[in-house]
Amino acid sequence: MTVNKDDKITQKSNIEIIMRLFAYLKPYKLEIAETLFLMSIVIAVELLNPYFMKRGIDEYIVQKDIKGLFLLGGIMIIANILALVCSRKRIRIMAKVSNKIILTIRQELYVHIQSLSFSFFDSRPTGKILARIIGDVNSLNDLFSNSVTNLIPDMIKIIIVVMIMLSMNFQLALLSLTTLPFLLLSMFCIQIVSRKRWQTYRKKNSLMNAYIHEDFSGIKVIHSFAAEEYTSKRFYTHLNDLKTAFVHAVKMNDLFWPITEFSWGLGSIIVFWFGVSMLNSGDITVGLLVAFTGYISIFWRPIVNISDFYNLLVINMAGAERIFNIMDIKVDIKDMENARVLPEIKGDVVFENVSFSYDDDNIVLNDVSFQVKAGETIALVGPTGAGKTTIVNLVSRFYEAQKGRVLIDGYDVKEVTLESLRGQMGIMTQDTFMFSGTIKDNIRYGKLDASDEEIINAAKAVSAHDFIMKLEKGYDTDINERGSRLSVGQRQLIAFARALLANPRILILDEATASIDTQTERLIQKGIERLLAGRTSFVIAHRLSTIQNADRIMVIDEGKIKEMGTHRELLEKKGLYYDLFKAQFNFLND
Repeated sequence: MTVNKDDKITQKSNIEIIMRLFAYLKPYKLEIAETLFLMSIVIAVELLNPYFMKRGIDEYIVQKDIKGLFLLGGIMIIANILALVCSRKRIRIMAKVSNKIILTIRQELYVHIQSLSFSFFDSRPTGKILARIIGDVNSLNDLFSNSVTNLIPDMIKIIIVVMIMLSMNFQLALLSLTTLPFLLLSMFCIQIVSRKRWQTYRKKNSLMNAYIHEDFSGIKVIHSFAAEEYTSKRFYTHLNDLKTAFVHAVKMNDLFWPITEFSWGLGSIIVFWFGVSMLNSGDITVGLLVAFTGYISIFWRPIVNISDFYNLLVINMAGAERIFNIMDIKVDIKDMENARVLPEIKGDVVFENVSFSYDDDNIVLNDVSFQVKAGETIALVGPTGAGKTTIVNLVSRFYEAQKGRVLIDGYDVKEVTLESLRGQMGIMTQDTFMFSGTIKDNIRYGKLDASDEEIINAAKAVSAHDFIMKLEKGYDTDINERGSRLSVGQRQLIAFARALLANPRILILDEATASIDTQTERLIQKGIERLLAGRTSFVIAHRLSTIQNADRIMVIDEGKIKEMGTHRELLEKKGLYYDLFKAQFNFLND
């Protein structure tokens, strides 16, 4: 599996990523306000507990006031029960909010990816795209639920506790903070290394997902060549790389907890050491020392929580970074600001000095110009990679020409809306894709509001009706992903019905009959003739016998139109088309 564009992560600062993530919290201001109010109650109770302990020791125990002690204990119990209820409620609120945010991010990412051009998908395996939409987005769930419920309250708690400790005893407060600089420096150093390791882990995870998807998609090829052992070894290599990357990342992240615990423990020892001396000298009371010990615990517990959150942030930062890197990819094929709706077209197509390259290095089309009148059937022939499919991709604006213009009925395809352009086109390729669902659902993709009668008529027109009715449930027969229950020819016939149902003004058949046997092809030939009648059609075919009746044949080679004319005219020229036809004819006769 080669490293491609998807593995090149554009480095973003932590602050930038956090600000973009927190922007998703804006629609939930009321829920966050409620959560913060509930957390303020929890914090208030937690901060009062050590003070109650101080009063209990210094006032009620010393004075042997049992009644006052029980009253204070009752107040503490009620207050802590209230804090528990508030804490549970704020967890439920933020769980709902975080789930909604995850849905929003996943939807935005999905919609954005759908809007990207084919060049995005050409350079990325499907498994890697799935890893973004599913794995990377899921990794943000804990991040959102903890950011408000823990991070903000913990930061507030630390500030208040420090103020309380300073007011209680300035010297002990400073002693309790002596180990904090060591902790902050350690966390900063760990984060630098850890972030790089988690980025590596997510890259390895993405590669493994892509390999699994590719492997199972080509399972028939694997079985056909008895390559199970080979693919298993490759999978083990990916799995071992993933394990190694994970272990390296976890080893670094595991340093967060012991360093935090060490800082907490060492700070507490220092406070106790000096606190006992001050107690013996009478500078402080027993109650104050006990209360101070409680406040030290309250001070360090949120620091531990923040370090855990920071740890979580480091782990998931790579996922967020990869999500935003895809979201930041500009949609290169989109409606212009003042794009017009393309009215119902006749089907005139004009290429004006069109040049195109997929990678800016190898020119696929070089200054191509031609005119097609409405209703004409144009056949495109030539060797593989000559630019035949590129021409029809530019007509439907799946890609955009770097130079020149593509006009339909005089409208530049760049200046009309994509929906109004592609809505008047029917595209049929050799690689026929079937969606999970019924045969009826797959045909209906051509026209989403089509009636059952329209679907059946379209199937009859391309001779698909008979074989469909022989299936156990007819048009309601379920087919799994990619239609593997059907033969290649049957899938092609369903795709023909889907294209016919769309009733397009411009029809594109890209090797559409390549996988249909000769007998089946003869059955649907009349259907194809009806389909082509009155429409502008571009037909790409290696089987030259299928395009002899085309109005014109364009011979494409080396990015240019080398020859153009009818079947008879081109044979009489005895040029490239003649050579192609003769070679194919001799091959078939052999």
